[in-house]
Amino acid sequence: MTQITMTGATVEEAVAAALAELKISKEKSEVTVIDEGKKGFLGLIGSRPAKVLVKKRIDAIEEVDRYIKDVTSHMGLEVVTKIQKKGKIVIFELQSEKVALLIGKRGQTLNSLQYLAQLVANQHSEQFLTVMLDAENYRQRRQETLEQLAKKMADQAVRTGRSVKLEPMPSYERKIIHNALTGRRDIETNSEGAEPHRYLMIQAKKNKKESSVFK
Repeated sequence: MTQITMTGATVEEAVAAALAELKISKEKSEVTVIDEGKKGFLGLIGSRPAKVLVKKRIDAIEEVDRYIKDVTSHMGLEVVTKIQKKGKIVIFELQSEKVALLIGKRGQTLNSLQYLAQLVANQHSEQFLTVMLDAENYRQRRQETLEQLAKKMADQAVRTGRSVKLEPMPSYERKIIHNALTGRRDIETNSEGAEPHRYLMIQAKKNKKESSVFK
């Protein structure tokens, strides 16, 4: 039961009865007063009870947790979640006996699930939340791999003089590449394409002497 209509002698009594029935606190509810009621003459003649509609307020994090477990269950996976909230960032640590299937090739399954979980979170949250999904420290290992890839592809772009196109990545992975190459003055990076297929281009910067030849 997620909502209930309740009557009482007063609005306060009706709300209290509804909260007790839903087994939630007032902070986790949304109250709509349908009728404030009316006190009759001598408390009897012409009296009318107060009437309220009380709904459970959906917790975005709980909803995401439920969504993740529902989706992975349909994948044939039994997943245990450990949730950590840091300001507007919510990290879900996922544990499963079939963790490789959960992560997928180059994290594609985990990234897709994270993208959908992000949408679910912000359907129900009053403030924007960033949802991160991790499994067996995959994100840290992936960061190290991306940093190595960034250097390798940047060197290739400078050596060949040709732009290098990387595979589509979520925004936080593209940011890892950007950050890894921030100190390089011989290349520049740009994001192109549309989400969720947005990708990075790495290209060598032309020095002033070279560029002036073509003016």
